[in-house]
Amino acid sequence: MRDSVSVALCTYNGAAYLEEQLLSIVGQSLRPDQIVVSDDGSTDKTLAVLERVTAAWTDIDVVLLQNVTALGVTANFEQALAACTGDLIALCDQDDIWWPERLDRMVAEFTRRPILQMLHADARLVDADGAPLGFTLLQTLGVSPADRRAVHAGHAIDAYLRRNIVTGATMMVRRDLVEQSRPFPSAWVHDEWMAMVAAATGLVDLLEEPLIDYRQHGGNQIGVTTLDATGKLGRLRAPRTARNARLWARAAALQQRASGFEPAASASVLALIDAKLAHETRRSALPAARALRVGPIVRGWHAGDYSRFGLGLQDVLRDLVQPV
Repeated sequence: MRDSVSVALCTYNGAAYLEEQLLSIVGQSLRPDQIVVSDDGSTDKTLAVLERVTAAWTDIDVVLLQNVTALGVTANFEQALAACTGDLIALCDQDDIWWPERLDRMVAEFTRRPILQMLHADARLVDADGAPLGFTLLQTLGVSPADRRAVHAGHAIDAYLRRNIVTGATMMVRRDLVEQSRPFPSAWVHDEWMAMVAAATGLVDLLEEPLIDYRQHGGNQIGVTTLDATGKLGRLRAPRTARNARLWARAAALQQRASGFEPAASASVLALIDAKLAHETRRSALPAARALRVGPIVRGWHAGDYSRFGLGLQDVLRDLVQPV
């Protein structure tokens, strides 16, 4: 008997794309047993589309949660995930399109590897009308061959502590992972947090194949940030204080929770998380005067921290030149 499958779908204003997404779910070669929809205070026709399309789904348990006051992306997903009863849970954004084999392909991996806690995949990027943009999610994020190898080899924590390469719309998780990840810290986005917990305590993997069309449009709750030359130059010009405070808060929340993870994280993983917090603490404390930053940055580079916990020379350059 296969594991039962739930879909955690979070909706907002965006009814124009919702029907296509719902039809791609019901059109799966392996249909889900349950879909939990958590609507975060939409004011357009989202609820009407949901009710009309799902009315015919007599073989799928449809659960609708409605937030009168919007919770925000992370809390809304936590609510949807907590309400799912399936052994396996696929995360879903309302504006994407699932390829027919998405659930079948991912469930097969969990069946083959019972200790697998989380699986994420690539996606084809499309525009607002669904036309392919010519590249995939992993390409756009600049996920390196080294990061891919680390994930495949069971060392995903090394890749994830450098930067997030996991996108919730491509994820499937075991329900046990949801329970051990809750409550989700406010400093983290839901997908990044669950990926980090899974990597710290168990086995995760990456499918280097697109299983959804990931739609990019003006109304995305969370979209793809470009890593081309223009995007990198813009980051060097951006103020550093808020970003570094956010990175420190995330590292602090992870360090605070890590010792209580169940199953327990290893001593080496806990030491790595401690070192990540120490690195972000030093970065947050860099002085406003650029000339005075040079010494601490050089010491961090020689210690290997910029490569272990970031993008190497790219982050060194950021810390050297970004304004406060």
